[in-house]
This record gives sequence, structure tokens and C-alpha cells, in this order.
Amino acid sequence: MYSKLLVLCACLLPISLSAAEKPNILFLFADDYTYDAVRHFEKTDIETPNLDRLAERSKVFTHAYNMGSWSGAVCVASRTMLNTGKHVWRAQQVNLPQAQKEGQMWSQRMAAHGYETLMTGKWHVAVPADKCFGRTANVRGGMPKDTPAAYNRPIAGQPDVWSPSDPAQGGFWQGGKHWSEVTADDAVGFLQSGLGKTKPFFMYVAFNAPHDPRQAPAEYVSKYPLDRIAIPASYQPEYPYKKEIGCYPLRDEKLAPFPRTEFAVKTHRAEYYALITHLDAQIGRILAALDASGQAENTWIFFTADHGLAVGKHGLLGKQNMYEHSLRVPFMVKGPGVQPGKVGAPIYLQDVMATSLDLAGGKPQDVEFKSLLPLIRDGSSAPTAAPVYGAYLNLQRAIIADGWKLIAYPVAKKLRLYHVTEDPDELHDLAGQAEQKERVKTLFKQLRDLQKKMEDPLDLTAVFPEL
Repeated sequence: MYSKLLVLCACLLPISLSAAEKPNILFLFADDYTYDAVRHFEKTDIETPNLDRLAERSKVFTHAYNMGSWSGAVCVASRTMLNTGKHVWRAQQVNLPQAQKEGQMWSQRMAAHGYETLMTGKWHVAVPADKCFGRTANVRGGMPKDTPAAYNRPIAGQPDVWSPSDPAQGGFWQGGKHWSEVTADDAVGFLQSGLGKTKPFFMYVAFNAPHDPRQAPAEYVSKYPLDRIAIPASYQPEYPYKKEIGCYPLRDEKLAPFPRTEFAVKTHRAEYYALITHLDAQIGRILAALDASGQAENTWIFFTADHGLAVGKHGLLGKQNMYEHSLRVPFMVKGPGVQPGKVGAPIYLQDVMATSLDLAGGKPQDVEFKSLLPLIRDGSSAPTAAPVYGAYLNLQRAIIADGWKLIAYPVAKKLRLYHVTEDPDELHDLAGQAEQKERVKTLFKQLRDLQKKMEDPLDLTAVFPEL
């Protein structure tokens, strides 16, 4: 019997060692966090000291994109892509209950590689989180419950009944404690429970912030008086195609009055910044707990968001558009052997799923997004998203290639062309210039090729037969 036990232990030893050598994965996920709202990027007057420190130690991907959405709730599409590994239109077709039963969700694939899986915060995927993760805590829906007072405000000269720091308004305060603090409490608790001692962990920490309602404690709100807030370069009172592209009358767009005023835009941006700075403090708590746990040296940290947000740019407030402020997100990677620096090659934020699976033991062929390890470790400059594809319902399409962006609005029968390398705020539509005619045709053909690759159901050639 003793000799049999020795043989059994000898057989199990390589497996145990292999599991112990695998790195932990800490995934920090925000909601509605636009790409430039980190002070380290030197684009916005905002206080994010913890994300700044993380960025200084990370590989920062400056052009991380979400593909878009088949739903007004862009986060649903983004998170479904993230957790299934499928591109947007195929993700829409995934039978999620069947995928969950077959162990095809991101967390289940990590568990199959020997990981303990944990989740807290926003889920918003059409299968229960507790069916996908080993442990869950305080799983939230799409957004905190808002109130009528949060909409069509503020209006100059009229009293504003909304207070972002008043717990009586509900929203993020529902339950008595700000949701960002609750999510951080859960993550800290996971880390203090002895994770990583016998099995590597995959922790999915998904904040609802900085999604509206934009609420934060008074000490954070007071950091952003209106005279500190800059009006965006692309500010305009109304977007000319807001109805044709499906942005009006969306819920997100009703938060501020039409037409937009500088006063309203400044107010919403101030509250957005306050919520982000409060979120940053909670991320700092998690990173401190990771350091205290003794697991930091063997942990890969990924920080990103499900999509961006306009918050007053181009006359818009939401994320249902093809502009950089809504398609792009911050994306940071810190891990063993990762050399800090910036990577300008375009990627999709959902590449984080493929990257973690690569670290865990190998990315399956059915995962359509790509591992970033060549870009992170080997200094490769090959983008994982080239050209970049963007879509919203059957109302908008976009392609970004070689520093140029073409946007198509089928209902308005309108094309917009931006040289985003030279015009990062997308202020100058060049589509009508005669000298850009061939460029428009080339980009349109590339977009049609991408549509076929993505199994996109929209036929743009019927709308723009001349191209």
C-alpha cells in the first residue's frame, strides 16, 4: 500500500507543481470609463493616483477598442464578447445557457486550467454569475436604480434637486454603502482569505462605476468645482444626426437637457470625475490588499472598461456612437516580467480574455479574440485589431485603418471621415472633400470586407451603391 501511495504522489506531483507555477489573474473592470480619464495620460484634469501608479508600472495600450453593440445597453454586448470570446455578431448568436452548461465561459475555461474563480460586482450577462464562477459576492445588475431627479439636469437658473452625494437619492447608495466600496470590500476579502496558496486564482472585479447615476461621497464631489472643468474641444449643443444614429431619445442622452449647455456639460463631467476618483480610491485598496497578501509578485493585473463615454463630447452623453471617446477605453497590464511602456498598436479590450487563457495554459481555437502576450513580452508591434471594426445596431458602422476613420450612417445616408492621427478630437469631417474620394472608397471596401468576416447582417452597399 505504501509503495502504491508513493507512485500516486509521484504522478500527482507534476500536476501540483504546474498549478502552483501558474500566475494569478486580477481583472479590474470599470463601466463607462473613457480612454483619457486617467491623469497619467495627461489629457484630463482628474485625480487618479492609484491608476497613475499602476500605469507607471504597466504596459499601457493606448488604443484599446470595443467593437460595438447589437443593443442600446452596449455593456451587454461588450461583456458577452468578453466572456464568450466571440466577435460581436457571433456573440449575439451564442446560446449562453448552453455555453455555460458546456463550460465555455471565460471563468469556466480558467477553472479547467486549475484556477479558483471569484467574481464580484456588475455581471450583465444572460447566465447567472454563480453558475460560472466558483465564488461570487454582491453580483449586481446593469446599473444602480436611478430616479427621475437624475434626468434633464441641470438647467441654469432653476434649482437642481439632484445631489450626487446624498444617500437618500438611492442609486449607488442603495443598501447603505456605495457600491464601489462594497465591490472593493469583496475583492479585499477574497485576497485576505488565503487565495493563491494552493491554487492560482482568477478574480473578476467588475465595478458599476463610473456609469450613471454619477454619485460619489461629498469629499470627492468637492474636488471638482465647475471652474475646474474644461469644456471638451468637440463640444456642440446638438449632434446633427442624433436621431438617425439612434442616440435620441436614448436613456443616456436624457440625463442632460437638449440642446446641451456648457453649464450642463460641466456639471455632468464634474460628477463623472468625482465618481472616477472615488473608484480610483477603491482600486487602491484592492492593490494594497494584493501587496499585503504576498501574492503580488505572481499576479497579472489587467485594468480596462467595457466601453467609453461621451459625457458632453459631440453633443452626446452616452456611448452609442462611433467616436473615440465611446469606442476607446484605458487598458493596462502589469505582471511578472512585464516592462512598463506604451503600445500604440490597436487592440480589442476583449483580448484580455484570450491573454489570460494564454497565461493559464493555452487559448482555445474557438476563442476569436487574440492573446496580447506577443505585444507584451516580445516587443511585437503587430496589432490584434487591424483594421478596427465598430458597429451599433443597424444604424452605425465604422472602420479605423492607418490613422483614418470612416463612419457610415445608413438611415441618414451619410458618411463621415476623420484623420484621427492628426485630428484626435474628431473635429473635422473630411468625407465631402474631393481629394478624399478615393480614400473613402478604399475604406468603404475594407469595411465591407470586415463585415463579411464578422458575419455582419447589414448590407451597406444597398445604401451607398456608388461605393
